[in-house]
This record gives sequence, structure tokens and C-alpha cells, in this order.
Amino acid sequence: MSLNPKSFRYHHDTASGVVTLTLDRPERLNALTFEVYAELRDTFAALDTEPGVRCVLLTGSGRGFCSGGDVEDIIGKLFGRTAEQLREFTTMTCDVVANMRRCRRPIVAAVNGIAAGAGAVLAAASDVRFAADVARIAFLFVKVGLSGADMGISWLLPRLVGQGNAAELLFTGDFITAQRAYEMGLYQRVLPADRLLPEARAFAEQLARGPADALAVSKRALALESHMTLEEALDHEARVQAELMTHPDYREAYEAFRAKRSPTFR
Repeated sequence: MSLNPKSFRYHHDTASGVVTLTLDRPERLNALTFEVYAELRDTFAALDTEPGVRCVLLTGSGRGFCSGGDVEDIIGKLFGRTAEQLREFTTMTCDVVANMRRCRRPIVAAVNGIAAGAGAVLAAASDVRFAADVARIAFLFVKVGLSGADMGISWLLPRLVGQGNAAELLFTGDFITAQRAYEMGLYQRVLPADRLLPEARAFAEQLARGPADALAVSKRALALESHMTLEEALDHEARVQAELMTHPDYREAYEAFRAKRSPTFR
């Protein structure tokens, strides 16, 4: 696909290697439409191999990060669909998360405001999450008569906040503050609103300067090893780490250390 999505803003800073995706329907708190879902799915698939991309920053414009599916453009229109068409829709939403997790580039979410429903899932599916202190988040599926089995969140959330906290969030659908989410382990940092994007972008640029292939292996290991026994995980790590020891970035780190300079990874 051509990386020129129409339903949200796409910016590739070629100097740093950071791509910023900005959900851009501020008047609707960046609520998702069928088009946004489809373009997010395709964009994250393409970013896995897009030349020059080393990290992805996901955020929203205005007061919201993402308020989930648009009440009129999605929820209202789903009532007229067949069972097969409904399954096609839920498969598409799940493919967004699948492609986020498959993308070898680190994904940093800058949660600038309300994150609800599918918007909260987009944050959870990112690798690292920073939030503004005014942001609130809710996995509010039960509030609209649906379950907490949506877009993989029943798999993702217990791994981030633990089984009990995940159950509380998914069973109640209640909003919680950024501080409470931080205490649960959902966010890595909570920042004043005016510092959120600068610090999230600086962190994304830090990751972009790192060894891309090694970071990709780390992201894959975090996903794979949750299903492995310790013995299987040790075998996996012995193999992939030995492979990376033949990579030019490993030599570059060594030469940079000897020369007392910062490494320039490939």
C-alpha cells in the first residue's frame, strides 16, 4: 500500500526514523470509523517493512486519544448487518491489533486524553504507553452490552495489569484516572499535558537510535515467551542471541565502546 492514509495524519521524520500516527477527528474525540479501522490495519502491516521506519508514535489530536467506535458511523450501522458481515467487522478490528503486535518496530502510545473502548485497546496494544495526567481510560464494552472479549484485550490486559485488575476494568467498564492506570502498570509514565508529546517523541527517538533488529527480536520474544516453558524460552533466547552476535550492530557497539563514542546502529 501507499503510506498515505486519508483518515488520520501520517508523518515520517526521516531524520529520526520515527513515524507519528495522529488520530484526527478531534470534534468526535477521534472516534473510529470503518475507514480508520481499515487504514490502521493496513498501515501497521506496512510499517513492519517500510524503509527508514525505526519506531512508531501513536497519539490523538485535540482533547481525546480515541473514544472508540463512532456511535453513528459504526455502532448505529452495525444493526443492519448480517451475522457474516458482523464477523467480517470484528475480524477487521482484531487485525488492527494483530498487525500492531506483528510490526517489528516499537510502538509508543502518547495517550493525550480520553481513551475508551477500542481506543483503550489501541493504547494497550502498543509496546509502551505514556499518558497525560488529565487522560482517563475505560474498557467500556460492557457499558454498551458487549463483553470484554474485544480486539484481544482479554489476552493483552492481564499481561499488563494482572488478572484481578483486568477483571475489574473489563467487568465494570468504568473510567479510571491516569494515576490509577499507572499504579496498575498500564502506563509507564504520567506527565503534565504540555510535556506528554515532547517526552513521548524523545523516547521514540531514543528507541529509533537503537539496534532495530535487536529491538525487533526483543519485541517478538516478549510475545512468544509468554506461552513457553522456561526451558523453551532459554532455547529460543540462546538461538536468537547467538544470531545477533553475528550482526554488524554488535560489532558497532563494541567499536563504539572502545572509541568512547556513541554507536551508530544500522
